[in-house]
Amino acid sequence: MPVTAVTGSPAPIPANTTTATTTAAPAKKGLDSEVFMKLLVTQLTNQDPSTPMDTNQMISQTTQLAMMEQLTAMSRTSTEAFALDMRQAASTLIGQQAGYLDAKGAAVTGIVTKVSFDGPIPQVTIGDATVALDEITSLATARTGTSA
Repeated sequence: MPVTAVTGSPAPIPANTTTATTTAAPAKKGLDSEVFMKLLVTQLTNQDPSTPMDTNQMISQTTQLAMMEQLTAMSRTSTEAFALDMRQAASTLIGQQAGYLDAKGAAVTGIVTKVSFDGPIPQVTIGDATVALDEITSLATARTGTSA
């Protein structure tokens, strides 16, 4: 069935009329198992009864769904593991001398005194500056003030 475009401007709304606004659901960024199942059910519902879907195709599609769910779970686990690794790396910097480039591109070094995990990337405090972990350019073990 052909679909034709609707053109023209909408009719004006009278001044004394109130309108309700609705909030649309956020668009999905990719296909998930719910969308996949809806597609499969729609395909089965609309198939020609005289030539039903091949069972091999159905099994193949179901297998693809299971594989997609497993890959999604593995991706989520990998992301969580990476975030944990970043937190551990940031924690080990406390008390060490670290360097970074400031906004002007000059190298700055100092002792890491604090770590924050508020955002997606851990933030370390070097002197008075708060620096993202991925902006650290150098590390050195801090030495105590004792001399021999």
